Amino acid sequence: MSIKHKLRMFFWKLGYDVTKFSPESNPIALRKQLLVDYEIDTVLDVGANSGQFARTLRSNLGYKGRILSFEPLSSAFSLLQKNARNIAGWETFNFALGNEDAMREINIAGNSDSSSLLEMLSSHVQLAPESAYVGRENIEVRKLDSVYPTLCAASRNVYLKIDTQGFEQQVLNGAERSLANIDTVQMEMSLVQLYQGEPLFYTMSELMYTLGYELVSMEPSFSDKKSGRLLQIDGVFHRFSPGGVGSLL
Repeated sequence: MSIKHKLRMFFWKLGYDVTKFSPESNPIALRKQLLVDYEIDTVLDVGANSGQFARTLRSNLGYKGRILSFEPLSSAFSLLQKNARNIAGWETFNFALGNEDAMREINIAGNSDSSSLLEMLSSHVQLAPESAYVGRENIEVRKLDSVYPTLCAASRNVYLKIDTQGFEQQVLNGAERSLANIDTVQMEMSLVQLYQGEPLFYTMSELMYTLGYELVSMEPSFSDKKSGRLLQIDGVFHRFSPGGVGSLL
């Protein structure tokens, strides 16, 4: 047994793992590589909460392009603005993206980042009691098609990240024209239903394929703490390239 393997087993016993930060072994490293390979110059951060995703892009992945963060909740948006302040190229917008331009009522989760325009199922609350709804708030919803021409007129390679707690399909439905200019989409998808009426991974994967995208990466997102069962993943989809895998299927 090599020294490297012995050290890894030692850390396993302590509940840790040490692996090489490379695209072959780490999904975050792969995302970093994809940002470079696809020459991404604009990231649309939909469902930004307080800016966790954007901060990872800047601090951990070395991304230096534009970030446009969309967050409808007033409390989360206040933190988002604070985190984005004085950081060049990071813009924030206090509205949600969906399939209509309207005012809607959003459910506020105790942990904030599980807040959703959809009703949460009891199974979700049982798995994560801290995510239970504690209130509601009136918010503005816009279609991406309504704001994309103004916000992304000069963008060349756009990365659309959607983390909207079961509302992802509605975001895509409101982006029919915009998607023609978006080559890469990262989206949270559930393997089991956590919100009322949310489409699951298989449905969303098929939808992305019909829209001309193929799955290029997956990252674990949410698991059952007791059983370890994987409940949600983040999938990264990229538009079919001429002669690519998708075009052969």
